[in-house]
Amino acid sequence: MNYYIHPLSDVKSKNIGEDTRIWQFSVVFPNAKIGKNCNICAHTLIENDVSVGNNVTVKSGVFLWDGIVVQDDVFIGPNATFTNDKKPRSKQYPESFLSTLIEQGASIGANATILPGLTIGKFSMIGAGSVVTKDVPAFSIVVGNPAKIIGQVSHD
Repeated sequence: MNYYIHPLSDVKSKNIGEDTRIWQFSVVFPNAKIGKNCNICAHTLIENDVSVGNNVTVKSGVFLWDGIVVQDDVFIGPNATFTNDKKPRSKQYPESFLSTLIEQGASIGANATILPGLTIGKFSMIGAGSVVTKDVPAFSIVVGNPAKIIGQVSHD
């Protein structure tokens, strides 16, 4: 065991890579997978059917629901919001939740909202407060509500 779990967190998973840090008031379900050298900040939640790659930063106030896959080198800003059900109703659950894929190197700004079942392309950038309603192509910069492409990220 070569990772750090703050004593005020509730981490049930044993699938945590070395040099990962999980801070206070975080909840990690038993089947969640978290890679190496990640920083999972305070007040976060990671459900069972979630996979987090290596070198990922998840800032405070982020909840990763079942069906979310986060690849390597991703940054998720504070209070970014993910969803996994297009038509949520209390006590009515779908047979399976929609999958959302955050590809390698993507950055998601603070308070962005990501609707379910989307792919956020590699090295793309999502501006703070954006509402993402469609797939984001690789190397794109998107902002607004709904989020629209305003530029491209250098491939370097």
